[in-house]
Amino acid sequence: MRFAAYDVAHAARDAPMSKTRVYYNSACPVCDAGIRHQRGKLEGCGADVEWVDVHATNEAAAEVATDLELVRERLHVRDAAGNVHVGWDAFVELWSQTPSQRALAAVARAPGLRSVFRWSYNGFAALLYRWNRWHRRW
Repeated sequence: MRFAAYDVAHAARDAPMSKTRVYYNSACPVCDAGIRHQRGKLEGCGADVEWVDVHATNEAAAEVATDLELVRERLHVRDAAGNVHVGWDAFVELWSQTPSQRALAAVARAPGLRSVFRWSYNGFAALLYRWNRWHRRW
């Protein structure tokens, strides 16, 4: 797969941050709906999260040291410590910050299951990316 090097869940960043930043692609209707749902949950519990739409601000992809197309394909989260979480691990990071979803995050991190969930997410994300490109969303 063309983005195999980015399957690492946590890539250390140089400078620590004060809040979590979520990098998402609003041009994808499925992604945008998922982000709106998760954003509502996090805002409802007072989490300090900044939402960065890479469709509106392409250059923001450089903040997670990756290619714009990868950020369009997979969710990216940079936590307050500066660690970058990609794809499935990005969702798990958000769930771990949401009181009503912490149990879900714990299950998602379970050995064995985590690999299956990552594989499934990556496959779905790749198909969704191609579908969006076919529809010329960007």
